[in-house]
Amino acid sequence: MTEQDLVAHWASARRHIISAQLGPIFLLTSTIALLQFGLADAPLAVRLAAAGILLATGILGAAAQIASANEGGAVVADLKRIGATSALGTAVIAAGPWVNIVRIVTPALFVLIFIALVVALFVPGA
Repeated sequence: MTEQDLVAHWASARRHIISAQLGPIFLLTSTIALLQFGLADAPLAVRLAAAGILLATGILGAAAQIASANEGGAVVADLKRIGATSALGTAVIAAGPWVNIVRIVTPALFVLIFIALVVALFVPGA
């Protein structure tokens, strides 16, 4: 692949990372809003369904983010190997270490937020 092809693939992976975050962000935020309107007092089946939807969406979003981050890391490795000469190629290489945030930190944050919401859904008075 050429440097231009690799930079284009980097941009595509970055778009996938962003779009993979939208669903979980919307659902986590919506759940917080619904808790304010009594979701924690809903029947158990409704609360279990809400937790299941959050979990499934989070897992799928994390899988998509991790896959895209791995592709981004591969792009960085290939750009280093071919010796990127453009300013954009050099900027992509410099951004390479930040891919680990998408791969590790973002899924970890989802888990923490998910746990907090599960507590809010199932622990009275929490």
